[in-house]
Amino acid sequence: MTVNYRERIITLWAVFLLGILFHTQLNLIPLFHGLPVIESQKATNINDISGIMWLMLGFFVLPMLAIIVTAFANSKRYRIIHFGLTVFYSIMNLLHLVLDLFVQPVLWYQIALMVLLFFVGLLLNTTAFQWMRLHNRANQSQHNLESSHF
Repeated sequence: MTVNYRERIITLWAVFLLGILFHTQLNLIPLFHGLPVIESQKATNINDISGIMWLMLGFFVLPMLAIIVTAFANSKRYRIIHFGLTVFYSIMNLLHLVLDLFVQPVLWYQIALMVLLFFVGLLLNTTAFQWMRLHNRANQSQHNLESSHF
């Protein structure tokens, strides 16, 4: 049975996106019960947090683009860039996880979710690495086959 790395990668990105959406929603649920939420930065209007909003947009859009491009692209260059993107997201997730351990009060349900997302990220790293290397091995095998005939 052949492994479909692209299918696995798309699935893992989708799980990751659902997880970070739930992470955001989990932070807002106290509002629906009349409780305050933890504020990272006081703001008086939307312009005060526009930088954060753009960063969040980028953080959500890049995985969506990765899903789309992974479904259609098969080039070596893309596989290398994609692997780098997965590593970047794993580093960002780990950093976010560590920093949230210093927020008071520590919200352990959020920490548990971020640990799960970190492991999803590691699985995504591993799968993306295997997909990247598969391309190299396929090219080497094809090159060896062509060399043996000439």
